[in-house]
Amino acid sequence: MKKGITFIIAALLLAGSVFANGKQDAGSKKVYLITMDQMDQHWVNVNQGCEKAVKEIGGITYKWLAPDVKDDNKQIECINNAVADGANVILLAANGPTAVQSALKEAVAAGVKLIYVDSPANFPGEQTLATDNKAAGVTAGKELIKALSAKGITSGSIGIINTNAATTSTLDRENGFRSAFVGTQFKILATQYCEGDAARSKDAASNFIAQGCVGLFGANEGSTVGVGSAIAESNGAAVGVGFDKSDMIMNLIQRGSLIATMAQNPDVMGYEGMKSAAKVLNGEKVSPAYYDTGVSVLTKK
Repeated sequence: MKKGITFIIAALLLAGSVFANGKQDAGSKKVYLITMDQMDQHWVNVNQGCEKAVKEIGGITYKWLAPDVKDDNKQIECINNAVADGANVILLAANGPTAVQSALKEAVAAGVKLIYVDSPANFPGEQTLATDNKAAGVTAGKELIKALSAKGITSGSIGIINTNAATTSTLDRENGFRSAFVGTQFKILATQYCEGDAARSKDAASNFIAQGCVGLFGANEGSTVGVGSAIAESNGAAVGVGFDKSDMIMNLIQRGSLIATMAQNPDVMGYEGMKSAAKVLNGEKVSPAYYDTGVSVLTKK
């Protein structure tokens, strides 16, 4: 009997410790944020938006999972791990629109609700919160044309550094960017894909500059850092515009190595995404189906 009482007391103490640490709460629902990687400041800001909303809402156990680099298999593993841990809602930035479909189908079959932030997959979700990437790409193209025209440049080759050929958000940016040059005398060269890695993007951008490109576009944070770094190294041999906001990108703009970047609102994606998750958990329908979180053009001024 004494041993039984001791065991019960120990169990109660352990349960109290777990509850105090916020790791287990019978009334709490589990929400996971799964992003493309952990490299970009963009995803850090999405996470911060989620954390802010969780503090305001209460009753949610929240965790951010992400591969160390952009990798479909690693992101699938993150989704499977979240489901195995009893996730109720997953906020997902899909690395590719089709690669994770099977994992998402299994997640939904297990009762998980899906909300997309930044980049959706080709699989139904409750809501998508993202930038209107095509429109933002058009704006980036127009900013580059304007900057080149100010230098008296109305023709020449343009290089694009993108992440990969599958990520919906960055492909939309590229397509929007390309459309801005229709009817001009500029020629856009074949896109170079560097998985958002800044070092690889810098090498690709340097090759574009060596080919005589007058303008460059980076489609995400790492791509943009690579573009700006290559231009800085070439002493301004080309004009660059990019996407996303980070301390490094803003430094490159201040130095004149980039003329502008299209700044998203990742904190809004996370904050409003988590609020939508809370509504879903309460059985409410979220709207609109597509939530445009906006974009701003940031320049040296």
